[in-house]
Amino acid sequence: MTDQKSTIVEIRNVYKSYHRQSLIVPVLYDITFDIVEGEFLALMGPSGSGKTTLLNLIAGIDKIDKGTIRVGDVDITTLSETELAHWRANHVGFIFQFYNLIPVLKAIENVELPLHLTSLSKKERHLHAEMALTMVGLAHRMDHYPGEMSGGEQQRVAIARAIVTDPTILVADEPTGDLDRVSAEEILSMIERLNAEMGKTIIMVTHDPRAAQRAKILRHLDKGYLNDDASQNPL
Repeated sequence: MTDQKSTIVEIRNVYKSYHRQSLIVPVLYDITFDIVEGEFLALMGPSGSGKTTLLNLIAGIDKIDKGTIRVGDVDITTLSETELAHWRANHVGFIFQFYNLIPVLKAIENVELPLHLTSLSKKERHLHAEMALTMVGLAHRMDHYPGEMSGGEQQRVAIARAIVTDPTILVADEPTGDLDRVSAEEILSMIERLNAEMGKTIIMVTHDPRAAQRAKILRHLDKGYLNDDASQNPL
């Protein structure tokens, strides 16, 4: 008997454009697709195709012009800015190309940051952050500052920060774009394990075919249009 997974992200007829002075620049046209719970999806496409814009819309960083996006049981397109900020804090983990760590904070303090928006006590925040750093193999580096770490280690701290709240979805924007080949492979293996072993739903933007091959599903954007057919990577 097959395990039928439920839809976790539902995108319907989404349009997005940006205003530059008097110009309107269309970015996304009539995007419709679903992401099932526990999926690992790679969004590919040339520069300017709308990949990062779509990722930001799914993560509630930006707002659509038209259409709907549901994550879990929440239509995030109806939320106010304040409601969106609260929703992001509880449901989205972010992994960026350039880590976005705060240089004056130790690794464990960087990982704790998202937990300051929760009701956890100081001791509980520390324990959660320590556990997240242990999961990415950096428990021994928790008291080090970002400047004392390699790029790969900094990205692992960023991954620990992304998973510390146990978010509904993980969004990764070119997570290996600033890393050497060896570090990139390590980070991709870690993201792959988060999906396979923890069942995390992951949406990754990448222009790197090697990175995309780690995902279960590939989708392609070109000039704001989504290729109708998703391709499935062989297991």
